[in-house]
Amino acid sequence: LFTVRTKERDRLQKYLSDNEIQTVIHYPVPAHKQAAYEEWNTLSLPITEQIHTEIISLPIWPGMTKKDTIHISDIINSFV
Repeated sequence: LFTVRTKERDRLQKYLSDNEIQTVIHYPVPAHKQAAYEEWNTLSLPITEQIHTEIISLPIWPGMTKKDTIHISDIINSFV
């Protein structure tokens, strides 16, 4: 995973999609709010909860070329 944080996650994700760059939100629900940790569901962990609204996973794979990396970086750097 290559995960970054931004307060503009939804807007960045749409921008990247509009530029044919796929992204994923791997962890949309904080661990302490998941069913597997039901005993923690009532906890308030504000920083964890904020992070989960801001993280987005950028493309990365073993066959990724330098050209791919530069293209994705250029698109992200032009995000305003």
